[in-house]
Amino acid sequence: MARVREFDTDAAVARAMELFWTRGYEATSVRDLTEHLGVGQGSLYAAFGSKEGLYQASLAHYRDTLAAAALADLRAGGDVRAAIRTMLVERIRIAVMHGGRGCLFVNAAAERLPQDGPTQRAIRDALDVSQDALADVLRAAAAKGEIADRHDPRTLAAFLVTFLNGLLLSAKVTPDAKALTPLVEVALGALD
Repeated sequence: MARVREFDTDAAVARAMELFWTRGYEATSVRDLTEHLGVGQGSLYAAFGSKEGLYQASLAHYRDTLAAAALADLRAGGDVRAAIRTMLVERIRIAVMHGGRGCLFVNAAAERLPQDGPTQRAIRDALDVSQDALADVLRAAAAKGEIADRHDPRTLAAFLVTFLNGLLLSAKVTPDAKALTPLVEVALGALD
């Protein structure tokens, strides 16, 4: 008879995500995970198959929570410039927390790519969704005359996503929101 899983896998993924985000994949051992999650190694493997499986679940959780929240706020409407500013400043705030742990996706890309195909696909898919959503918002704003239409919305969205990723990497080097936030205004100049 199969044993009933004795822990909440969703909560375990959320807690593992925090550990991977802070330490990275390579510096996080299975023992670190079992101790942090309060589960046995057998239970961890039964639920996720491997450390890699838990890592991929953590990336998906990050995408479905933090990244999704940023996109939802962006799509909420209102002044597009203010919405983009708010999104960028909020991402800075999150990235500088905990001594500057940055962004889980940016950290994963720096640590694991290009050798890790599943991680590359997960990050690429998340970036594509972000870029598509941003391009849609920019296209609508340009059509309403809220922003200049001198740039292709897709190219402008790609620029803003690239800027954000660089900003999130910078948050690891300089975990100071006051130093990074003024850069947002420079990037918003691309909307003029």
